[in-house]
Amino acid sequence: MTNLDEIIKSRRDTRHFTNDEVPDAVIEKALQAGHWAPSVGLTEATRYYLIKSAEIKKAVKELFLEYDKKAAACTDDELQKVQYQKLKLEAIEEAPLGLVICYDRSVLNNFTIGTVGSNEAIKFSAVCAAQNIWLSLTEQGYSMGWVSILNYYQFKEILGLPEHIEPLGYFCVGKPATNYDNQPMLQQLNWKQKSETPFVSEITELHSGTEKQIENHNIHPVATDSFLKSLQQKIDQKTKPIGSLGVLEKIAKQVATVFKTLEPKINQPHIVVFAADHGIAQHGVSAYPQDVTRQMLTNFLEGGAAINVFCKQNKIALSIVDAGVNYDFPSNTELITAKIDKGTHSFLNGPAMTEMQMNLCFSKGSEIVAAIAKQGGNCIGFGEMGIGNTATASVLMSVICNFSIEDCVGRGTGVDDEKLQFKIDILRKAVENYKGENDLESYLAYFGGFEILQMAGGMLEAYQQNMIFLVDGFICSVAFLVAFKKNPAIMNNAIFSHQSAEKAHKKLLDYLGVSAVLQLDLRLGEGTGCALVFPIIESAVAFLNEMASFESAGVSEK
Repeated sequence: MTNLDEIIKSRRDTRHFTNDEVPDAVIEKALQAGHWAPSVGLTEATRYYLIKSAEIKKAVKELFLEYDKKAAACTDDELQKVQYQKLKLEAIEEAPLGLVICYDRSVLNNFTIGTVGSNEAIKFSAVCAAQNIWLSLTEQGYSMGWVSILNYYQFKEILGLPEHIEPLGYFCVGKPATNYDNQPMLQQLNWKQKSETPFVSEITELHSGTEKQIENHNIHPVATDSFLKSLQQKIDQKTKPIGSLGVLEKIAKQVATVFKTLEPKINQPHIVVFAADHGIAQHGVSAYPQDVTRQMLTNFLEGGAAINVFCKQNKIALSIVDAGVNYDFPSNTELITAKIDKGTHSFLNGPAMTEMQMNLCFSKGSEIVAAIAKQGGNCIGFGEMGIGNTATASVLMSVICNFSIEDCVGRGTGVDDEKLQFKIDILRKAVENYKGENDLESYLAYFGGFEILQMAGGMLEAYQQNMIFLVDGFICSVAFLVAFKKNPAIMNNAIFSHQSAEKAHKKLLDYLGVSAVLQLDLRLGEGTGCALVFPIIESAVAFLNEMASFESAGVSEK
């Protein structure tokens, strides 16, 4: 078989193999074809692992079968369920050779042409290599079958692959036992018919490419004087000295005023943790490497972080958002995907993001909160995770509030004195290098972080949905600062959960003219302060709704 069109047309995703061994010369030629595939920036990030061990094949087969059950249950179409049972979706043990095609994520630690616009380019290169291998095997009378129904985390564990090596899947290699009547197997078994020609459409009109930025001009009706008077009277008539419940009375009044009822109720409380990576981290402003962002998200998803513990303790729903982490998470995780890009660019010598990306952040954050409100939630807390985000937050605070960078920079993840001074110097230089306009939008696009701006968009939407929202520590307060500059009315719905140990937080709270409920020397992030303050909010609501009045209890007011 030598005609290229014929080879391409006859390539099949093969699931039935003979027992014939694959000669070394055949696989060597095919892998060389993969090596000749396009490689973005000549990164040569594609890696190949051969599997001949029956024990390993058996383990991979068991992993496939576990996920295949979940896949089979995904359709409600009874006919499709029957068709699914007829499909042979793998040949892991039958195929004489297994091939795992991977890409090496560690190449991204160095500047590489072609990965700046999209770090996924190294993954695309590996896919190109897989296609070349497939075509070479077809030309030689052999074929492959791509098995992707796997838990990739467990798959990597079985194979002993290091963290930075990411598999595309498991490929079965051998001599095909059938030609499937010269048509794709899924088509042969009536699963779906392949179209005769590709979809092609010419784009003739120029589009701006920008998402509509969230607008927050809707101001909720102000509580009437008569309502406020009745509310204050209800609080004062409880069986206690006036004002003796201190901050609880303030919280009760705020919650009742937002919900405009003398009997408020917190429904379906929810904390959302937004995570992203920051280009400024590559300059060493954090005590931890950037990859910790990805590692911590995995920890969140597995339920092992502080925020998981506190949410479980206080019966608060928890969602994790990938706002822009430098990693391709498997699609079968319980992650909300709102990825703008794989981390911002460093703002030391240029903008962190484009204007389009900035607007998209606000839209994504808004959509996430709107979905929670639609499900009936009326109280939401905001948390964050991202190595380098205290540096980003510090610069945003500095330029927006017109404070010196020294007043806005803290230890973040716990840098020592020498590293702190280094961090200050780097961020001062970044601010000095800025030559843009002195307005909020310009600042946000140049210095912003994806998770910070998504939180700001979420806070604006929480106000629109008339929700009480909880602000965590320093970084979340900077997100609030951004949202507040866009719509000052959101202050009515915000509760500042705690004053963190990050030194700039107190200065920012004073600038906003607010006080935090708790002071526990926290500097963890993750929304932990929101989870810890929630029982206090519940107590404020409980006393307003359930505590006896002087009249009902028959107690003298004097």
